[in-house]
Amino acid sequence: MELDEIEKQVLKTVAGIDGIPEGAYNFRVNGKSISRSSSENIDVKIRPDKKGLEIFISGKTRNEAVHIPVIISKTGLKEVVYNDFYIEDGADVTIVAGCGIYNCGAKKSVHNGVHTFHVGNNCKVKYIEKHYGMGAGAGKILNPKTEVFVKDDSSVELELEQIKGVDSTERITTVELGARSDVIVHEKTFSEGRQTVNSEINVSVNGDDSRVDIVSRAVARDKSKQKFSSNIIGNSKCRGHSECDAILMDEAQVLAVPSLDARNLDAELIHEAAIGKIAGEQIEKLMTLGLYEEQAVAQIINGFLA
Repeated sequence: MELDEIEKQVLKTVAGIDGIPEGAYNFRVNGKSISRSSSENIDVKIRPDKKGLEIFISGKTRNEAVHIPVIISKTGLKEVVYNDFYIEDGADVTIVAGCGIYNCGAKKSVHNGVHTFHVGNNCKVKYIEKHYGMGAGAGKILNPKTEVFVKDDSSVELELEQIKGVDSTERITTVELGARSDVIVHEKTFSEGRQTVNSEINVSVNGDDSRVDIVSRAVARDKSKQKFSSNIIGNSKCRGHSECDAILMDEAQVLAVPSLDARNLDAELIHEAAIGKIAGEQIEKLMTLGLYEEQAVAQIINGFLA
């Protein structure tokens, strides 16, 4: 596998690796799978329709990771990729995805990723998805769709992050929970310029004694616009919490739309939302330590999205 320096930088940012990782992986670059490997417990295959991957994770999997980053450095490339994960009972796995687009051309580059997870009983799954854009091209567009189906006694953690440089995002996340399971969704989003972000998270709790925790952190600068929608549907005895905190700067706009739908007498659901600017005293305090104003603002933003 050969990558140029820009592609290596994108890979490091979205997947945290410099090259070939240990274990199972698939590298997709400019619309093609250029390198792929399976491990003893994780089988990575090309879908029969060649439009993505089928990944089979054995119940014997313990503390293993599979990396499936996507890099686009070709202007005008538009693709839709379908990745299906089949996670057997008892598996413990971390899945590292993420997509980076480098575009300096006159045409938009678009990646639409559809990830479907079939999580068995008594599993522990962590999914990390980071998005990043570089270059002054016509457009860097990422539209992820994530569907997660969780059986009983399992734990799923989703880390969804838009780092910077993405001009437009339509993110849809859907989770269905069985009994005695829990899902944690942590979303972090940064936008600037005239970028737009629309994120929608829907969780249906269908089994008793399950829990949901959704936490969104957002920073919107310049004239960018963000919309965050969360919906927890309590069809059973369960607990659910949704929280959205956003920092608003310049002429940006943030819309938070939390929704709770209790359909069971024992469904305990809570939501919180807060949008505001950076407090002047925070900036002044950091400036007394020797930082310029812009450095102080950057420090506050980094801490907020950490």
